[in-house]
Amino acid sequence: SALSDIAPSLLPRPRRLLLLLNPFGGRGLALQWCQTHVLPMITEADVSFNLIQTERPNHARELVKGISLAEWDGIVAISGDGLLYEVLNGLMERPDWEQAIKMPVGILPSGSGNALAGAINCNAGLEQVLGLELLLNCAVLLCHAGVAPLDLVAVTTASGARCFSCLSVAWGFISDVDIESEKYRHMGAARFTLGTLVRLASMHTYRGRLSYLPPGLGELPAGGAGEARVGGPPDELLVPLGQPVPVSWVTVEDDFVLVLAIYQSHLGADLFAAPFARFDDGLVHLCFIKAGISRAALVRLFLAMEKGSHFEQECPHLVHVPVRAFRLEPLTRKGILTVDGERVEYGPIQGQVHRGLARLVTGVSRLKIATG
Repeated sequence: SALSDIAPSLLPRPRRLLLLLNPFGGRGLALQWCQTHVLPMITEADVSFNLIQTERPNHARELVKGISLAEWDGIVAISGDGLLYEVLNGLMERPDWEQAIKMPVGILPSGSGNALAGAINCNAGLEQVLGLELLLNCAVLLCHAGVAPLDLVAVTTASGARCFSCLSVAWGFISDVDIESEKYRHMGAARFTLGTLVRLASMHTYRGRLSYLPPGLGELPAGGAGEARVGGPPDELLVPLGQPVPVSWVTVEDDFVLVLAIYQSHLGADLFAAPFARFDDGLVHLCFIKAGISRAALVRLFLAMEKGSHFEQECPHLVHVPVRAFRLEPLTRKGILTVDGERVEYGPIQGQVHRGLARLVTGVSRLKIATG
């Protein structure tokens, strides 16, 4: 064939992926599913890979802080959303973070919370699915190699610690269910359904102060944002947590059933929570439910969320505001705050979106992974 006449040096080399697998995610099926379904597909697509099983929390974070990036074309988390959070934060903690965060990252869902995979699946125009079907869809998309820019939100907690989030910050009903349902982890995605029913039986409300900067206000000050710095880009829209928010911000003090700052379309593989969210729209979608909603109305909202039709119900207690930065100050003494589904210290928390900071393998692309 004509192909055999091409000098080997001119052929693009196979893509090389670093696969990080959490063997304990979800119902513990990740390794089995990976060996049976994913690896044969990746091999068939002429992708070379190295598979590393993570052994402890933050193992992936440490690994990506130390690897030579030039050896890889992408890093893929085979797990729930928690492992990708570790990968992104490991990249942002490197001295060369500006280059490192451009490394394409992907997710092959095999945890119990598969929100980002749900968003990737939806973005590709595929039908909403769960479990193995979702994993297979994401594996096919991974082989297509399309990459899109992904917003990250820099989140600062009460002690001043800063992390980078790709999914959401949650307080109230959603974070309660997320953390309290850990004990049903063996059930896979069903743990959230059971957790929701348990939590509905004793619905709490939380007093809090929510402040935010709507788009188009508080434009960036000229200069100053250009210089490189350790630990990621500056949050030029935020003031320290101890100081009052700038005057251009809006503040709501109320009793909330839940507050959710979400930047992807999905809150779980079958929770189409923010149908209007895009991977790089430069927005945080603040969704909150105020106290006074009945249990029945809350159940209706969660059922409608599966199809993404909950905003069409015109529930007076449900509010959605697109913002560029936010601050949440809990005024209730006890509660649970999560970032990307992981529990963080309880207290004031704030965040600012950094548009298109990361690169996500979505299979449908505006940026191709460069080869060669």
